[in-house]
Amino acid sequence: MIGQAFAWGQTGHRVVGLVAEQHLKKKVRKKVMQALQGNSLAEVSTWMDDIKSDTAYNHTHDWHWVTIPDNTTYEQTTKNPKGDLIMKLEDVIAALKAKNLSKEKEQEYLKYLVHLLGDLHQPLHVGGKDDNGGNAVRLQWFGQNSNLHRVWDSDIIDGKDLSYTELAYFLGDASKDEMKSWQAGSIKDWAYGMMVYRPQVYNLPPDLKLGYKYAYQNFSTIEKCLLQAGLRLASVLNEIYG
Repeated sequence: MIGQAFAWGQTGHRVVGLVAEQHLKKKVRKKVMQALQGNSLAEVSTWMDDIKSDTAYNHTHDWHWVTIPDNTTYEQTTKNPKGDLIMKLEDVIAALKAKNLSKEKEQEYLKYLVHLLGDLHQPLHVGGKDDNGGNAVRLQWFGQNSNLHRVWDSDIIDGKDLSYTELAYFLGDASKDEMKSWQAGSIKDWAYGMMVYRPQVYNLPPDLKLGYKYAYQNFSTIEKCLLQAGLRLASVLNEIYG
C-alpha cells in the first residue's frame, strides 16, 4: 500500500485539472462547472488528499493506488477488497454515465474522478514492487531526506518553482495524432502505459543521492504524464457530459 502518498502534490493535480478544462467541449464545461457549483477542475483536484484526515472518508484511502507486478495483467492480480485505483475509476465513471446520482453524490464522484485520473498517471501509483509505491525507498534529494515516491509526486516539480498555471502553459499541447492516440483505450490500458516507466523510475545511483541529474532525466516524462492525464480526463468528461 502507499499510505499517505499525495500523488503529484498539489501543483501536479491542479495542472491536470487545468489542462482538462481547456479541452472540454463548451456545453460540457458548463455542465461540469454547474455540478461543481462554480469550482474549477484545478480547485477540486486536491480534494481527495484534503479529506484524508476525515474519518468519514477512511474507505477511500486505498483507492489512490494499484499494484500490478511486471509481466502481469490487472486481471491476474489479487484484488484489494477495499478497492483500488483502476476499480474505483471504472466504478466512478460508470456511476456518472448512469446519470442517476443525487447532486451531492455527482459532485463527490466528479471530485474523485479528477483526482484519481491524475493519480493513475503518476507511475508509482501503478506499483509493481513491494515498496509501498516507492515510499519505502529512502533517499536523499539535494541533501535532504526524501523517498522515491515523493520525488515523483512533488520534489522534481517543486524544484522548478512554477505555479500550476505556469507549468500547464509550459507543457504545450499534443499534436492531433498524439491526442487521438492518448485518448483511445481504457483505464486499464492507461495504467499499463505507466508501467513502462519502471526501469527509468528505479534507475538510481548506488548512494541513493539524487539531484540535478535525476531531475533532468525525468522531468520531460513527468510533463508528458501530466499532459496525458489532463487530455484523458477531458475525453472522459466529454464522453460523460457530451
